[in-house]
Amino acid sequence: MRRMNTWKSFEAVAAAVVLAFVLFLLAPGGAADGPIEITEWEVPWPDTRPRDPSVAPDGSIFFVGQRGDYIARFDPKTAEFKKFDLEEGAGPHNQIVDKQGNVWYAGNRAMHIGKLDPKSGAIKKIMMPNPEARDPHTMVMDDNGTIWFTVQGGNYVGRLDPQTEQVRLTKMTTPGARPYGILIDDEGFPWFAQFGTNKIGRMEPDSMEVRSYELPNKDARDRRIARTSDGSIWYTDYSRGYLGRLDPESGDVQEWAAPTGDESRPYGMAVDDKDRIWFVETGAKPNNFVGFDPKTEKFFSVTPIKSGGGAVRHMVFDPKTRAIWFGTDTNMIGRASIPQ
Repeated sequence: MRRMNTWKSFEAVAAAVVLAFVLFLLAPGGAADGPIEITEWEVPWPDTRPRDPSVAPDGSIFFVGQRGDYIARFDPKTAEFKKFDLEEGAGPHNQIVDKQGNVWYAGNRAMHIGKLDPKSGAIKKIMMPNPEARDPHTMVMDDNGTIWFTVQGGNYVGRLDPQTEQVRLTKMTTPGARPYGILIDDEGFPWFAQFGTNKIGRMEPDSMEVRSYELPNKDARDRRIARTSDGSIWYTDYSRGYLGRLDPESGDVQEWAAPTGDESRPYGMAVDDKDRIWFVETGAKPNNFVGFDPKTEKFFSVTPIKSGGGAVRHMVFDPKTRAIWFGTDTNMIGRASIPQ
């Protein structure tokens, strides 16, 4: 027993040394800004995979329990949780909160998008008009309140008008493209990752026609995307362990190997108000919360997630509190406090 404990201690020390060395090498000027503060709260419903948080107008945090068929509200001030049960088998994958405080969720296993009124608890479901679009995946809302969403397994990108409840769908021309992460740019164009291939897509809002930008490495698999104020589209290459940047005007692509390397599995990502990129290496054990500065083209911060993380699948930056919120496969809701 003593020998086993000694070996575990050696492993812990070795991991710390490697992390410190990576920070030293990758930080601007050879000196890292250092780890950031991460706070985690354990979700009271075990093994339910809390994920995809969003910030409500009142500052509360909503998220879904993908394996628990629920939507939950978390109050950061009181650390209290409240649960809203969905139908069994809904498999909620993602949710967003509109300006009125309604929570829209993707019924990933039940072929619908739903709307929850947290005040009354009432739920309304809007079914997909085509049974092929069986798994609504990730949603975003544009400035007009229109919901845009990906359908990974069905291979669609869709839009939902909350006023008319009309759903329109566009099938991907690339078989198995697996539309995944999605965002809206300043001109109202949806951009989305195509996790099944080495492409990023842009959709024309009215015609819903898709233009695809091919990434230079055929093995690239972009999973989540983000956008900086200069219009650049950033992506996490989950399969190869890279952070990438696409210039939409020229089509040029730049890539930077993630700190942990080939097996880093970068997944959830966000951009802060300084245009810095943050993502989580889900291949690292524990997961690493990583910061990258496009101005210096350097990784400047690596912070292990104390709970281990398991996988951080989606993140959102709240400019009011300068915090990035995320859920973990270790049944936590986390907050990363982002430095100035």
